[in-house]
Parts: sequence; C-alpha cells; structure tokens
Amino acid sequence: MTSRLAGHRLEISASKLDIIGDVHGCAVTLERLLERLGYSRKGGVFQHPERKVIFVGDIIDRGPRIRHALGLVRDMVDAGNAILVLGNHELHALFYCLPNPRVPSNYLRPRTPRNAHIIEDTLEQFANYSGDWLDHLRWLKQRPLYFEVPGLRVVHACWDADVIARRCAVIAEDDWAQLADPASSLSRDIKRLTSGVELPLPSPHIMTTAEGFKRHSFRASFWHKNPRVLGDIAFQPDPLPTEVAQLPIDEAIRRELVMYADDQPLLFVGHYWLNGAPRPITSNIACLDYSAVKFGRLVAYRCEGEAQIHPNHFNWVYVDP
Repeated sequence: MTSRLAGHRLEISASKLDIIGDVHGCAVTLERLLERLGYSRKGGVFQHPERKVIFVGDIIDRGPRIRHALGLVRDMVDAGNAILVLGNHELHALFYCLPNPRVPSNYLRPRTPRNAHIIEDTLEQFANYSGDWLDHLRWLKQRPLYFEVPGLRVVHACWDADVIARRCAVIAEDDWAQLADPASSLSRDIKRLTSGVELPLPSPHIMTTAEGFKRHSFRASFWHKNPRVLGDIAFQPDPLPTEVAQLPIDEAIRRELVMYADDQPLLFVGHYWLNGAPRPITSNIACLDYSAVKFGRLVAYRCEGEAQIHPNHFNWVYVDP
C-alpha cells in the first residue's frame, strides 16, 4: 500500500510499520530503541530490511541531544525509511522562527518569555549551527500533520475527522501567513491536530502545572463515550482541581468534544506525557508518549496487521539519567 505525503512515496503496509513516540532530544535512547527493533545503520542511516518508522512528532526541545535526534530522524525520512508527523513542538519552532510575511519585522508567534522558554534548549544547541537550523526549518515545513494507510492512522494529538476532511496533510506555502493569527480557522484546526482538544477551565479557576505555568485550559480525551463531569475527560499529567473535576459537562463543552469510535482504524498519538507501563488507551487507540525526556520510557508500537491494539506489541527503552 502506498501513502503519498509531502511529495514522498512510501511503499509500505500497516503490518510493516513501527510507530515511535515523542523523542524530545533523547537521541541516544532513540538509537537504542531502533536497535532493539532490529534497525541498523547502513551508510550512516538507520534502516530495517522490511519495516519503516512513523514518528509521531516532538523530536525537538527539552532534551540533551536535539540536533543529533533531528538529524537522525531527517536522515531516515530522506532515505525513505521513515515519515515524521509534525508535533506541536515542531510547529512552535516554525511559528517562533519564521518571519510573518505580512509584518516582516515580526514572527508568526510572538517572542514572549513563555514561548522563548519552550524552544530555548533547541536554539541553544543549534547556536553554532544556524545554517543547519534554517535548513531544518525549511525541511520541517514540508512534513505532514497526519499520516494514514488502510487500517492505521497517526497524528500527534487528536484525530478530528472534520478537520482532516478539510485540511491537506501538508501546510501549503501560501497558508503560512494565516498562522500568525491564532484565531484563524487554519490555526484552530492545526492546534486541534497537534495539541488536541483543549477546553477552558471554568472561571475563576486557574491550574498551575508541574513546570510552574499558569493554565486557563486543560487537555481533554477524545474517546470517552458517556462523560458526565469534567474529570471524566481530563487527559493530562496535571490533575484538575477537585472542585473543577466534579463539575458537570454542559452543552457548550459537549459541542467541543470529539469522539473516535471503536470501529475506526488503529490510531497512534503522542503528546500526553503518560507514565508507567505502556498499554492501550482503548481497543483501537494507543498513546506512545511516556515522558522519555523526564527519564521515562521511549516507546514504540510494532504493527503486524492486527485489528486491535495488542498490549504485547509495545516496545520501549528506559531513558538513562
């Protein structure tokens, strides 16, 4: 089966794919995971005699070897051995670094202290390689937002069928200017795919994350069939305040929810900072982000043509502190 994305041709079936979760600069751990899966270097590039890799995004930021990780992944993609689906961190890098074509003195995303903090490790590690970084940005602009072959789908955070029906996998060159406006329909759609369903916290509640940021919204699941209260749909490392978790879901929030049904193809996401032993979320959904850069596990799922997520198909290596 052929998937055509970003001008590249990938001849592969769902039964020959390994899906790898958020790397976040853990390049040495990624090499160990690839070797565990049977990949080896040939001509300096990791490959497998029969299989390909789909990366769920968030290769950059936070970790100790971001430049190494991005180069490794890019080499695999350019050699036809992998596909990279954009994560919210790759998009943040593009928005933060690309000039706004309508206001050339500005960027697509304002350079606030919080926005700078997100990307500071990446920019620091590329400080002496500015030409390479600009080249990587040009390359990242051509990566897809989602991937699909019969029986299998990959997106960084949320598979919203309505968004995917109206958006091409690759952002067109003429569309980047719209992304300077976070309220544009394109910005909202891309945020849904790469950051998931984010719902506002009821006023006056504010949540403080483990990293010390104040949040006015929370990440929600897109697979809960009969949620009653906000705690039923919260899906993030930082728990909702108890009084918020017990609030009923009103109609305004219910209209924002997305449902991925049990009869849909296997779906793989990252993004959500899980921990513990990797396991299915539902019979057809797996999250592969197990907090690798926080000394968790870098996780892969080996697809072999199954119709349901198989607990024994998760593979992982621990990140060595």
